Amino acid sequence: MTVYAVVQVDVRDADEYAKYAALAGPAVAKYGGEFLARGGETVVMEGASRARNVIIKFPDMKTATTFYNGPEYQEALSYALPISERDYMFIEGL
Repeated sequence: MTVYAVVQVDVRDADEYAKYAALAGPAVAKYGGEFLARGGETVVMEGASRARNVIIKFPDMKTATTFYNGPEYQEALSYALPISERDYMFIEGL
């Protein structure tokens, strides 16, 4: 069953975050992920949000969690986590 990564991010250092992005994109592709939304305009109708919002489609939950825990994405995260506030979740599709 399709799974969606929903990611909301506030970045404190764009130059450092670029190092994350350079590694994260290829890691997503390696695990069959597809970016559906990546940063564009966000209009918040209720609740709170962060400055950057991303949606990634994965084939299934096992693939999604394998991607997240894999060495490629963990290396990318080593650049992102110190300079950003993030909410990252996987949601099973219909």
